[in-house]
Amino acid sequence: MQARHQPISTPHGSAAYTLSSFHFGAKGEGKKVYIQAALHADEVPGMLVAQFLRRELLALEAAGKLRGEVILVPAANPIGLAQAIHGAPFGRFDLSTGVNFNRAYKHVATDLKQSLAGQLGGDAAANVATIRRHALASVAEWRPATDADALKKILLGLAIDADIVLDLHCDNEAALHIYAGTPLAEAVAPLAAIMGARAVLLALEAGGEPFDEACSRLWWDLAAHFGAAFPIPPACLSTTVELRGEMDVGYELARRDAAGLLRFLAHAGVIDAEAAPLPPAQCAATPLEGVEPILAPHAGVLVFLAELGQHVEAGATLAELTDPVSGECTPLRTTVAGVFFARTAHRHVLRGMSVGKIAGAAAYRSGSLLSQ
Repeated sequence: MQARHQPISTPHGSAAYTLSSFHFGAKGEGKKVYIQAALHADEVPGMLVAQFLRRELLALEAAGKLRGEVILVPAANPIGLAQAIHGAPFGRFDLSTGVNFNRAYKHVATDLKQSLAGQLGGDAAANVATIRRHALASVAEWRPATDADALKKILLGLAIDADIVLDLHCDNEAALHIYAGTPLAEAVAPLAAIMGARAVLLALEAGGEPFDEACSRLWWDLAAHFGAAFPIPPACLSTTVELRGEMDVGYELARRDAAGLLRFLAHAGVIDAEAAPLPPAQCAATPLEGVEPILAPHAGVLVFLAELGQHVEAGATLAELTDPVSGECTPLRTTVAGVFFARTAHRHVLRGMSVGKIAGAAAYRSGSLLSQ
């Protein structure tokens, strides 16, 4: 294992930040896997999972059982980890700019549509290798103007040429669920089954340029641009794994999740181990455009009637909202059938706040599909 520490801030900056990454296996041999935790720095479960991953990867490396390269970044956002407001951790947005740490990554396909002209041929594997070289060059040319952008450049540079990218997040309160690109539906299915995901949410473009899409969307964008004469597969299985809710931090959960991720890597041929048969899937993949956000029509005290991970029918009462002054109680009903996979941790909400999400089977939304 090699530990690398890259400076994020400029030497004359008012604060100093460093990103640490841990590299296992042999670079250039077999598949490359990139795993990061806590890009949203106040989403803690992934950081604990990473500790179990590090121990197991060290043992696998010592035993000669890694067939590829694995990069682990256990705390992907040193800037966010240093932020707090009135004693409360605040790691989702950069306080200096207001920008979400999981948005505004460089979409390198824009550069590659020009730089790859005349560089591709009829061999898909050769095209993949060429695209990865050009993608790395495009990231290297990114000129960040802020510490947050400098962090994003480092992270993208570590991951952009990987075969598998696992970005570990969590929601406010949630059942385990996964986001991925639509062309990755078949490739992500084993991971979803192993991890026990209750929702797998697919989109060609979710909007806002999140990290996982920065690593994966370039492949189908380039395939569409260059056409069938130049075969370009979706060569990066990049996915956001939402490890339940913010308070789901415990050794047993973390141990189980780490074991699941390693089992998936064995299934993918990255670990020299007999891959056990896949468990049955707990959900079918659905379009991200089919997610229904349930909004509070007024302020009040929120009481949930449905359980996380539960399938609800259209018109079902998900929760009730009680005005603490008038006593008026408003049922919050779904308009689509699907899995109730995420909800707010707050029990008093204001008008317009999102209180829950249903993974519906039919696409009906468009535009920016992710919560801010």
